[in-house]
Amino acid sequence: MSGDKPFKDQVGLVTGSARGIGRAIAEDLADWGANVVIVDMDQAACEQTAQEIANKYGVKGIGVACNVAKKEDASACADKVKAEFGTLNFLVNNAGVIRDNLMLRMKEEEWDMVSDVNLKGPFLMTQAFLRLLIKAEPSRVVNISSVSGLLGQVGQANYSSSKSGLLGLTKVIAREFATKNILCNAICPGFVQTDMTGSLTDDVQEQLKKMIPIGRPGQVKDISRVVRFLCSEDAGYITGNIIRVDGGTATGI
Repeated sequence: MSGDKPFKDQVGLVTGSARGIGRAIAEDLADWGANVVIVDMDQAACEQTAQEIANKYGVKGIGVACNVAKKEDASACADKVKAEFGTLNFLVNNAGVIRDNLMLRMKEEEWDMVSDVNLKGPFLMTQAFLRLLIKAEPSRVVNISSVSGLLGQVGQANYSSSKSGLLGLTKVIAREFATKNILCNAICPGFVQTDMTGSLTDDVQEQLKKMIPIGRPGQVKDISRVVRFLCSEDAGYITGNIIRVDGGTATGI
């Protein structure tokens, strides 16, 4: 640990981090001194975000275009990180997609796309980086799930199932690699204001707000600060946990 930069010389990778929650997570890691790897689908967007964060926080940042649902992409990403940094301390599986539809109307490709990105993606990325994570100190995996994975939402058979499956994967990683000093936890955000949720109609947004006991939607920093805590020394005895950051939405389940 170095002064007010406890993550100095450590490396964090965040998938789906060119914008939104993922970018906020990468920024909070960088604010504490971590070098960052920005992973998303578009190389130009990744590089731009990485450069902006590097300039703002005085760290090193690289951008890597990667389809997390493809094993060859995940492996190539791991090779790039190893070549650039030689290590990885924090893997944050944040990338996710939504393709809502009622079950009677849901197409197989809608199911497959959501499941591939939201569940297979974290599996492949974690698998690809395990050798680096095992050698790192500290070593953390944080999976971004959703309260939809706890509650089950109408019209989200694919999304809710994938996010529920991610909670199971989190517990498996925590158990399998506890002796290797890899701590793995999941966060379940509720309704968070992002570019993606901003496209919802005003009526839908109002309905969602009514489901939140504290009466307001989450902000990206509400999520990113919890991720940073889980990566910190203070969370060194926490693994296999599911943390709801939802303003009380899923209270009582």
